[in-house]
Amino acid sequence: MIDRYSYPKMKALWTEESKLDVWLRIEILAAEAWAKLGRVPEEAVSEIRNRAGFDLARVREIEETVNHDVIAFLTAVAERVGESSKYIHLGMTSSDVVDTAFAFLMKQAANELIEDVDTLIEAVREKAAEHKYTPMIGRTHGVHAEPMTFGLKLLVWLGELERARDRLVRAGEVIGVGKISGAVGTYANVPPEIEAYVCAQLGLVPAKASSQILQRDRHAEYLAEIAVVGGSLEKFATEVRALQRTEVAEAAEPFGKGQKGSSAMPHKRNPILCERIAGLARILRGNAQAGMENISLWHERDISHSSVERVIVPDSTILLDYMLRKFTWVVQNMSVNRERMAANLEMTRGLIFSGSVLLALVDAGLLREKAYEIVQGAAMKAWAEGLDFRELIRNHPDVVARVDPDILDRCFDPRSALAHIDAVFARFGL
Repeated sequence: MIDRYSYPKMKALWTEESKLDVWLRIEILAAEAWAKLGRVPEEAVSEIRNRAGFDLARVREIEETVNHDVIAFLTAVAERVGESSKYIHLGMTSSDVVDTAFAFLMKQAANELIEDVDTLIEAVREKAAEHKYTPMIGRTHGVHAEPMTFGLKLLVWLGELERARDRLVRAGEVIGVGKISGAVGTYANVPPEIEAYVCAQLGLVPAKASSQILQRDRHAEYLAEIAVVGGSLEKFATEVRALQRTEVAEAAEPFGKGQKGSSAMPHKRNPILCERIAGLARILRGNAQAGMENISLWHERDISHSSVERVIVPDSTILLDYMLRKFTWVVQNMSVNRERMAANLEMTRGLIFSGSVLLALVDAGLLREKAYEIVQGAAMKAWAEGLDFRELIRNHPDVVARVDPDILDRCFDPRSALAHIDAVFARFGL
């Protein structure tokens, strides 16, 4: 069972040190690639490998003067490498390093999110199997509809989570590209072989064509996929919140020992975790919109996108990581009130079986319109006067004259409505 507050790995991915580590790796790989082409001496590459490094404080100190993060980084590295530093960043532009490193980190983040989804999928599978035959009322428009099972409700989540996984895999693929093609994408000072080598070592694919940067439709799609997954979590969390309402009380998120729900009302058990997830999903959608705005840049690039994505990409991946882990903990520990589910099934005194009665009358030879009129008339009387729908139907002359009592009994048997639950579960290997 995961720790409900543990998500440091994703946060560590987006630290300044982590970013500069990848920049350094790219610079070293580029030097290795140049050496394979005979442009850089092997001994220089060896010296670069052995001596290249950076001190973050020194990088920041230099940046205070030069006001350029990549130049500050290269200067700090050069101070350590010495003479062979002339072969670092050979023929490259800043975005060759920045964009390739950013894509690498985004792909790693996607992999982390996929692992999170896998954990949540397993938690939902286990809970669905546990409640495969736990009957409850299904609701449409918030109104009692027909019987279902809590396990079936969770299977719907499971299918959506499988699609969420596919989305994150796709997000990792669409962002998993690099570019080392120079200032306007012409490879004027750095041949394509350098790009091919560096990307291969990083597990990336070279962009088929690039300007000074990778095109931001990739980043927008990545953020959109994250936002959709967040929307699914919001949907699940909203369902738990609805089921936790006092008048429903069929399921609830965990409430820890010593936890307090309200400063004024000691009785309160509020669905704060699910509310938090619902709120954070709004940030993901907002970040996705900002990603869309980043697609359109001037000519071969401007940097209006840069300041935005330095915020929205780390924030979105960290937030979704947090939301997935938090909701996994909710699923693993949620309380399910079978007795309340059973009681709520009986709340309308049989109205939820109106569809079965309608079909029984049609099977008995009535036109559907006439059968609907009979059943709806009895249902409205039951609603208005608080009567038992079963008794009204069983005593209705048109029903008595046409439907066998045994058939009518089956109409009001929840097991008839749930006869195909096994078939749905079989689609998920359950």
